Amino acid sequence: MISNLAFIHPEAKIGKDVIVEAFAYIAGNVIIGEGTWVGPNATILDGARIGKYCKIFPSAVVSGIPQDLKFRGEESTAELGDNTTLRECVTVNRGTAAVGRTIIGNNCLLMAYSHIGHDCLIGNNVIVGNSAALAGEVTVDDWAILSAGTMVHQFAHIGGHVMIGGGGKVRIDVPPFIKADRDPLSYLGLNSIGLTRRGFEKERIDEIHDIYRAIYLKGMNISQALDFVEKEFKSSPDRDYILEFIRKSERGIIRAR
Repeated sequence: MISNLAFIHPEAKIGKDVIVEAFAYIAGNVIIGEGTWVGPNATILDGARIGKYCKIFPSAVVSGIPQDLKFRGEESTAELGDNTTLRECVTVNRGTAAVGRTIIGNNCLLMAYSHIGHDCLIGNNVIVGNSAALAGEVTVDDWAILSAGTMVHQFAHIGGHVMIGGGGKVRIDVPPFIKADRDPLSYLGLNSIGLTRRGFEKERIDEIHDIYRAIYLKGMNISQALDFVEKEFKSSPDRDYILEFIRKSERGIIRAR
């Protein structure tokens, strides 16, 4: 159902069974997948690519131009995966020449007043809490949770299955599977409750915990700790993900409290 009080540009591509409520605005260079709901007063601007069965709540703005002085009007996109929800007043900026697109994956929840800056790469099943804000070119891996009021510096990388406490200031990278809180943001242990809820077995969680004890609690510098982990722990997807994440970090990782 499409309200006759909504504005939809004739060049916009609207999928089957899309619902567009009154006073929504949809520009021309837009694609919306089947079954998506666009709420009243939502604004979908040029460059938006919205997947199937998404929910765009009132006053959300998708694909606004970047808040970046280097932006020169180049073509770019803001892409949402399937089953992703944007609550009231969420803003998602489209990309710049740096990357060309902002991406939010499948099954994500962006709570009210949160902001996703230009060229961010957000994985699947990510939750961004109320009023959290991500600067440009931030990467967030699958299953991360950013609690309300989290502020993320540009170029930061947040690992998968991370839990960041409310109001956290993410200035540098946060490696996967952990809890992070305090100011400055610090390692507070493993996100064991989240991992358990996602089906990680106890032995798997224990091994990840042992890896982080070596990295954070044995008094070694990062290079020594990574060499120790590589030598003492058998290769596994979890071990290799942690090692690769930290070794590729350009900003450095958070420390223990």
